[in-house]
Amino acid sequence: MNITAIEAHVVRVPLKPERLMITTLGQHAVSYYVLVRVATDAGLEGAGEATVDARWSGETAWGAKLMIEDVFQPALLGCNPAEIAEIDRRMDAAAAHNWFAKSAIEMACWDLCGQAAGKPVYELLGGACRPLTIRSRYSLGAYEASHAARRACELVAEGFTTIKIKVGRDPQADVARVRAVREAVGPHIDLTIDANCGWDAETAIHCLKQLQDCRLVLVEQPTPKGDYAAMARVREVSGLPIMADESCFDLVHARELVRNRCCDVISVYPGKQGGIRKAREIVEFAARHGVACSIGSNLELDVATAAMAHLIVAAPNMQVERFPGDLLGPDYHAWSVVQDRLEIRGPLTTITNRPGLGVCVDWQRVRSGEWSALP
Repeated sequence: MNITAIEAHVVRVPLKPERLMITTLGQHAVSYYVLVRVATDAGLEGAGEATVDARWSGETAWGAKLMIEDVFQPALLGCNPAEIAEIDRRMDAAAAHNWFAKSAIEMACWDLCGQAAGKPVYELLGGACRPLTIRSRYSLGAYEASHAARRACELVAEGFTTIKIKVGRDPQADVARVRAVREAVGPHIDLTIDANCGWDAETAIHCLKQLQDCRLVLVEQPTPKGDYAAMARVREVSGLPIMADESCFDLVHARELVRNRCCDVISVYPGKQGGIRKAREIVEFAARHGVACSIGSNLELDVATAAMAHLIVAAPNMQVERFPGDLLGPDYHAWSVVQDRLEIRGPLTTITNRPGLGVCVDWQRVRSGEWSALP
């Protein structure tokens, strides 16, 4: 089985109004992503997804489409999609970074391998070590305090037991938002916060001291990426578990986080890491050094969410039971790109044991929904 063609389609999918996301990076109301179709001479097709965001990884949907079709496709034509390491090597030789574009192709290759073997991807990764139903936290945007409190109560009523609150914009408003949510949901709901690199070390320490009585269970990316000393200082002074997200795109970053004792948890997902194989490599490295991993999110659609779930199911160190992640992206969006949507009920996301990623892209709808066809 060899690759004969790679197509990239830009899609525009709005978020549901009640799922509007506000972070230190700004407001996310519409997702411009890329759906990838990898064709083979065996007649099988694999699907991948690039959840790009210029403010987060530096990639745009239109740039990713060009990279996939004009740079990566020539390097991969004729390759066996089952040779994942070679696929990765060729893409890395063709272009630096472009994490999400590479991931879209790589997850499509895993999809192809699963279809060819008649097995779900998690079986190709070593088999299931946890159930196919995974509990998520909910990421609450950096809303005004009273709105955040009302929304948090609604989420608790839906069955969420962990809520992540976005901070990192204005310290005073950040503290007020977290306090309002804690007061609204009571003492038994786990609260985490995510600054998305928005604080420096001293601001983070100051805010966390003010929030001591809110009993936070996790602090995600409190300081700018690359500033290992700042993250290590926040961890040491606050005494709270720290999660690294924007600070870890590849194995080199993971090594530096461990060497500098920056974090207790690393947020891992195939898009950010450039693919499932590279993500698993980080998860296994972290396990050897006593650092947990959990799943992060860029508000993925069904294809990338399925890829994330297969990694969770197969990797013991994806400790979503201790540190719930986020597999809710499809439920944030107003319409789906697949014919068989993932089952998402409140905090619970379930994948199937169908071959490959287990989802079937509605290519007719994807093509009709391309950005170039929009008014």
